[in-house]
Amino acid sequence: MSALFTAGRESAVRDYYEILNVSRDASPEEIKKAYRQLALKYHPDRNPGDKEAEARFREAAEAYEVLSNPDKRRIYDQFGYEGLQRTGYQGFRGPEDIFRAFGGIFDDFFNFSFGRERRPREEEAGRDLVASVTISLEEAAHGKEMELEIPRLEICPNCRGSGAEPGTGWVVCPLCHGSGSLSHGGHLFRFSVTCPECKGQGQRLESPCGTCHGSGEIQVPARISLKIPPGVRSGAQLFLAGKGQPSRGGGPAGDLYVRITVERHPFFERNGDDLQCQIPISMIQAALGAKIPVPTLWGDVTLTVPPGTQYGEVFKLPGRGMPILQGAGHGDLLVRIRVTIPTKLTPFQKRLLREFERISGQGRRTSPGFFQRLSELFCRRRQV
Repeated sequence: MSALFTAGRESAVRDYYEILNVSRDASPEEIKKAYRQLALKYHPDRNPGDKEAEARFREAAEAYEVLSNPDKRRIYDQFGYEGLQRTGYQGFRGPEDIFRAFGGIFDDFFNFSFGRERRPREEEAGRDLVASVTISLEEAAHGKEMELEIPRLEICPNCRGSGAEPGTGWVVCPLCHGSGSLSHGGHLFRFSVTCPECKGQGQRLESPCGTCHGSGEIQVPARISLKIPPGVRSGAQLFLAGKGQPSRGGGPAGDLYVRITVERHPFFERNGDDLQCQIPISMIQAALGAKIPVPTLWGDVTLTVPPGTQYGEVFKLPGRGMPILQGAGHGDLLVRIRVTIPTKLTPFQKRLLREFERISGQGRRTSPGFFQRLSELFCRRRQV
């Protein structure tokens, strides 16, 4: 073990401010930035087998631990390393102590782990995905099973999610030298901008993966079996657990939400679980009555139209509507009658209609009784 980390080392420990190369009134941000540069330089994964680099890495970590903690820094400023020892502080024995103490600080610093695969925490699930499907009214009534193809991002098999070509890793950005930013200006006016080379990370891939081009993921079309239940409505959303984006950290996959759109039908109009339609009949059928075929989503049925049916009358066919989703039975089919008037009559047909008009006593003009009833209605309203 290096002499810097032996017992009774108080005489050998260098000044923590000197180690980080910062002034004694340095801000927490300046201390963190200085440690970031040293940790990047001396990290064991970038210096395998180098004992001197390992010692410098632990030395910098100890300096950062003390100077980034307000209480420890105050004691150190007043009493030095000996004062810290009296509080029970013993520093770090090795790199593993540093990793345990700082947790994910290296990911926060560099957004990567040197030589270690970049993966989210195992408990982190993959992202949810949303897809859309359009079906016909007939498919909504009968239900539908289909194969849905969705694009999913999966872990790159070549780099296993690291983004680096196998055998390579991350290197210090040659433009910003690991700081993640560039300074411009003179003594009076200076400003910093994010490094365009590394996008502020302080490092870049030594050799990006040729398969995923450094992203760590590739897009793969996934085929998902989808079962649409009978009675589904437009705007409904189906939920498929675990069919979303796979997790990069080995956690559970995300979920898939499928939004359903039901197309408008040229004949039927949907109102909840009921269907509505209009059926044209002739004035003869309306006057004398008739049995007429009515289309449904399950084949034609016969509707009995009674004599004297008027334009706009509605007849209900129970159970001929949409299936009730997550329930039993069906809605109803409401048939609205539309009486059609012939637009072209032969002379003979006209004579027959006039004869019918004469025999029935129904003149083409409005009867006087109508005006009498209308006058009485207005009189009553004036009295009120």
